[in-house]
This record gives sequence, C-alpha cells and structure tokens, in this order.
Amino acid sequence: MLLAVSVGNSHITFGVHAAQGWVRRFRIQTVLERTPDEYMVVFRELFASAGITREGIRSAILSSVVPPLTAGIAQTVLSVSGVEPLVLSHGLDLGLHITTENPAEVGADLVANAVAAFDRFHGSCIVVDFGTALTFTAVAESETGSGELRGVAISPGLTSAVDALARNTSQLPRVPLAAPQLIAGRNTVQSIQSGVVYGYVSLVEGLIRRLREELGGSADVVITGGSSPLIAPLLQEKAVVEPWLTLEGLRIIAERNAGRLRG
Repeated sequence: MLLAVSVGNSHITFGVHAAQGWVRRFRIQTVLERTPDEYMVVFRELFASAGITREGIRSAILSSVVPPLTAGIAQTVLSVSGVEPLVLSHGLDLGLHITTENPAEVGADLVANAVAAFDRFHGSCIVVDFGTALTFTAVAESETGSGELRGVAISPGLTSAVDALARNTSQLPRVPLAAPQLIAGRNTVQSIQSGVVYGYVSLVEGLIRRLREELGGSADVVITGGSSPLIAPLLQEKAVVEPWLTLEGLRIIAERNAGRLRG
C-alpha cells in the first residue's frame, strides 16, 4: 500500500491507497509546535482505528508547503511506515510541464492538484483550492496532448479574510463562516458573513471566467479545500467538488515515479 501525505498551512491530509482504491483518508490540524514524536502518535492512533498496519505500507510520498515541518513529517512517515517518503518536487516525472517563470516556486499542493485535475479531464482545467490561501491553478492541454501548468492566481482564503477583518478593525467581531439568507445583512454578523461569503462567490466566478478566457475559452473546473462545501453550492459555475484532490495527485505522481519509491 501507498501512504500519501500533504502538509498544508492549516491541515495535514494523508491516506493509504491499495490496489482496490483508498483504504482511509484523514485530515488533522497543522500545528507547528508539534514534534515528530507527537505527530507519530497521532498517525499511529488513526492508523490503528482504521486497521492499517505498518507492515502493509510499502511506499510513501510527501508534499509540503510548510518548510519548518517537512523534515519532521518525513521522519514521522518513516517511523510509522518503515519507508522513507519520496518528497514531491518539480523535478519528478509529473505527467505535465510547469511552464511558469520559476517552476520551483509553485507550491507542491498546487502541482499535485494540477496533476490530478488533468488526469481526470484530459484537457484544459482550473483548480480552485480553498485553503489558508485561495488559489486558482490554470492547466492547459499542449499541442502534444500533455498537460501544462500555465500559472496560478492567489488571494487570501476565507478564514484569513475573516481573521484580518476582526484583527484590523475596532468594532467588527470574528464571525463563523456561513451564508446568510439576505445579502444585505440585518445585523453585524450577517453583514460580515454576506460580504465575505458572497463576495468570495463573486471573486471565484469572476476569476474562473477570466482564467477560462486565457485558456482559450473552454476549461473544466474542480474545487477542493476546506471551505469548498460552503462556497461550491453557491456558485453559478459548473464545477466538480473533490475534497481529496491533492492526495489523488500524489498517488498519480507516485505511480509515475515508482522506480524512485523506497520500500
């Protein structure tokens, strides 16, 4: 079985994949202060609850956008599985080309998302990832039929926006993310919720339209990330919602680089 781990700024997602598909997938909070030993305990407890054994894991792949945690999580993976993880980088066989000015700048999670999306649609597509940052990854089909990660648009995520609003104003509280019934809020909480939620709905729809134009006028859309269940139903754009898109991309990359996996 393959252990795939994605370290994000807000959450760490990981899962175990066998020949028949995903055995279990997990999502835990990213805590910078946790030691590898503490993460090891969390991983082992979750694996035990799912009946996943150390002996069953034969290979591992890791992506991380949190450099202070990368080495520690790699050590955790080695401790719980007995195999050293392949760390995702732009130098691996991805099945698509990164054609940005500096491919090394593109976040590992965005690369994995792009790989999974192109593998699903086999054509131009846009990945909208609702994480700590809200990202839009544009993927095109090249003349040879392979995928090209053309570029990325980045804005603050919904939680980041709510936190900044509360932190930088004197009278506006931090509110839970929810879609109010009225866009013109009738109280402060509703007003903030409306501005953030419906404002981001318009932001997402607008950027999708503009990115689609840059991709030639046609592109499928896939949505992932923590806030996707809140925003996706409000969009007028047709989109596929895939909460575990990054792990699926890691699985595909692991298969393409099977010779580099250590087990």
